[in-house]
Amino acid sequence: MQYTPEDGKITISAKRIDSQVVIAVHDTGIGIPPEHLARIFDRFYRVDKSRSRQSGGGSGIGLTIARALIEAHGGRIWAESAGDGQGSTFVITLPAEK
Repeated sequence: MQYTPEDGKITISAKRIDSQVVIAVHDTGIGIPPEHLARIFDRFYRVDKSRSRQSGGGSGIGLTIARALIEAHGGRIWAESAGDGQGSTFVITLPAEK
């Protein structure tokens, strides 16, 4: 929520596809430049190095923890974004109960 403007929108969807549950969180926020997408799940990695923790930036471990938890349950997580100002989508897949 911190990267989506006050008048922005966050949409959460979920659906079952075969043996997977697919959860997507899409926002109309600041987006993620393509060159950073591959690294945002790395421990302590922050896209905007100028944002200190005191000015509202994170420590760079939240997505790392999310990935570890999701993978521990047999799932995957990834991010998609068309770039600056284009919003972001985070997709999570988890095995569906049979």
